[in-house]
Amino acid sequence: MKVIRDGGLKLATFISKSDIAEGLSFYSEDSDFVQVGTWSYDKGKRLADHIHNIVDREVNRTQEVIYVIRGGVKAFIYSEDSRLFAETLVKEGDFMIFWNGGHGYEIMEDGTIVLEVKNGPFLGVEKDKRLI
Repeated sequence: MKVIRDGGLKLATFISKSDIAEGLSFYSEDSDFVQVGTWSYDKGKRLADHIHNIVDREVNRTQEVIYVIRGGVKAFIYSEDSRLFAETLVKEGDFMIFWNGGHGYEIMEDGTIVLEVKNGPFLGVEKDKRLI
């Protein structure tokens, strides 16, 4: 696992499929707007049935997760002031969490498939994004 920081500001976290440990692992802090974890259990493990309660939450930033199902992407990570800060290759089975700053992607292989998850609701490009 690699946490990319600009000073004290957490910009992104890269998790290789080889980083995933047995059991339940979370890569987010309780205060993050998106909660990201992995499960790694053997057959027969039963997780507790549950319902998520309706709870008011205040969210002021979109945080995003990508998981590469097939192929690969190069992720470009930007600081809050739009400076290119880092580049990371995200390959099949890897995932990345974007916390702050900005990001962009370049598809590295034909047939690449990426799952993207982010908090909502989506308020439209005009409100939710500032292009770099």
